[in-house]
Amino acid sequence: MQKFSTNALVKNAVVAAIYAVVTVFLLPYLSYGDLQFRIAEILVLLAFIDSLYIPGLVIGCIIANLGSPLGVIDIFAGSFATLLAVTAIYQTRKVLGNNFKALVIASLWPAIFNGLIIGWELNYVLNLPFWISAGYVALGEFVVVSIIGTIIFRSILSRENFLDILVLSKDNK
Repeated sequence: MQKFSTNALVKNAVVAAIYAVVTVFLLPYLSYGDLQFRIAEILVLLAFIDSLYIPGLVIGCIIANLGSPLGVIDIFAGSFATLLAVTAIYQTRKVLGNNFKALVIASLWPAIFNGLIIGWELNYVLNLPFWISAGYVALGEFVVVSIIGTIIFRSILSRENFLDILVLSKDNK
């Protein structure tokens, strides 16, 4: 098991804070509901760089979902979707390597997990049609993470000096 250094702890706190602030305070009108473009979701691709970002990403999502109009269910269901997505992102890199093809494949997990879980949540809480809700949520995730996020992270992955700052554990260098 990897150990958390002070550096990793601080970077996770910063990631959690950025995720929560962007979602709750800067772009709340885009971050909740059936058609959402949660810009902070771009950060989930940090799990592609290092698995030690997973706790910070999940905690950031939990904090952000405290402000959700869907209530307490979103804290659990939405954060569980994020946990599944970031774990799958890291596992994709672990299996396929650190390359653009793996990044593109990894970027699809948030659309899949959030589409299905948040689609179910919207159906359960608001009685919205499941497949339409799942499709809208997946579309928002795809645009934010798979299109915008991969463009940003492709640039990050090509800059070794920047990547060195982001990597938290020796296992991911």
